[in-house]
Amino acid sequence: MAGTIIITGSSRGIGATTAILAAQKGYAVAVNYYRHLERAEEVVAAIEKAGGRAMAVEADVSHETAVKIMFEKVTKELGPISALVNNAGITGRIGPFAEQPTSSLRQVLEINVLGSMFCSQEAVRRMSTQNGGNGGAIVNITSRAAQYGSPNEFVHYAASKAAVESFSFGLATEVAAEGIRVNCVSAGLVDTELHAAAGDPERAKRFVSRIPMGRAGTTDEIAQAVLWLLSDEASYCTGSVLAVTGGR
Repeated sequence: MAGTIIITGSSRGIGATTAILAAQKGYAVAVNYYRHLERAEEVVAAIEKAGGRAMAVEADVSHETAVKIMFEKVTKELGPISALVNNAGITGRIGPFAEQPTSSLRQVLEINVLGSMFCSQEAVRRMSTQNGGNGGAIVNITSRAAQYGSPNEFVHYAASKAAVESFSFGLATEVAAEGIRVNCVSAGLVDTELHAAAGDPERAKRFVSRIPMGRAGTTDEIAQAVLWLLSDEASYCTGSVLAVTGGR
C-alpha cells in the first residue's frame, strides 16, 4: 500500500531514514519537523532528487491545532493520507527520576504520548472507511525502554513509551473494522542524535555490551521494520509490537 504518508519528527535520525525509504516504496512523503527546517529540507531534497514527491511541514505535535493544520496542508499538497508514522519523541535529560523537573516530565509526556494521540486521532478521522476513507496504517515508534524502565536515566521516557504501546493495543482493536491497522516498532539501542540530546553522546557505545548481537542498530534497520508493517505484506498484523532490538 502506498499513497501519502506523514512521518513525525522526520528531519533526522530514524524519521529521516524512514522518510527516504517510504519514498522509495512509492509514498508521497510529508517530512514533519519542529525546529530543524534545514534538515527537513535536506530530506525532501534527497527524496525529490531520487524522483519522489515530498514536502516539509512544520508542526509541534503536542499541540492539537498544529496537528490539524499539518494534516490539512499535507492532504491539500500531496493527497489523502494513507499512512502515519508517529516517530517524534524526546527523552528529556538523563538522570534519576527524583531529579527530573516538572517541566521535563510534562514535555516528554506531551510530545511522546499526546503527540502520538493527536496525530492518530486526525489520521483515523481521515482514513476510516466508516467516514468515507480508504483505510490505512499507523506505526508508532516505541522503545525497549518500555519493558526495562531505564532506571537512573529516563524513567519518565520509558513510561511514555509504555503508554504509547498500551494506546496502540486499544486503538488497533477499536479501528480494525474501519480498515485501519495500528502497530508499533519497539526500537532497541540505535546510535542516533537522541543520546547527545539527552546529555550523553557516548551512551550508545557504552551500552553495546548489553546487546546480545554485540552492536547498536541502524536507523535503516528500524525503518525497514516500519515499512514492512505499513505494507500489504503485514496485512494481518494489527495491535502488534515488533521488537527490533538486537536480542535485548
